[in-house]
Amino acid sequence: MTSTSVRRPPTRRPSSSRPPAAPTGYRGLSASPPTTDGRRQVPLLRREIGDVLRSARQQQGRTLREVSGAARVSLGYLSEVERGQKEASSELLSSICDALAVPMSTVLRAVSDRVAAAEGLPVPVPATVAATVPAAGVGDLGIPPVVITRDGLVSAA
Repeated sequence: MTSTSVRRPPTRRPSSSRPPAAPTGYRGLSASPPTTDGRRQVPLLRREIGDVLRSARQQQGRTLREVSGAARVSLGYLSEVERGQKEASSELLSSICDALAVPMSTVLRAVSDRVAAAEGLPVPVPATVAATVPAAGVGDLGIPPVVITRDGLVSAA
């Protein structure tokens, strides 16, 4: 007896079962789409962190390659963090901040201010003032003063 195998055509998922594509154009502060009840969506922290890190790197005129080498993280992964596609662990965020010579608290302050603005909340102290006024004991640590603008740009004072 000879057995014959029957080839089946590959199965395809119907196009309606595909997950919807992520909305485009909704990055950062001002472009958050309203929810169905009219409230604004809170921006994703990973995107805000990535935007602030990218701004700091670009203001320093450094490349992804330079910062990824100094932070001991792959260039591709750093790029994904900057684009908000990957969540940075606290250890990775610390390493990136060290490579950029920007205190993590400064980055987190900028992110906090951006999220507060996106939520429509007043930012209690302007970011440029808060970042340039050293807290007690910071000067002893040798951390240079940093200026963060409301849009999250970081620069040396």
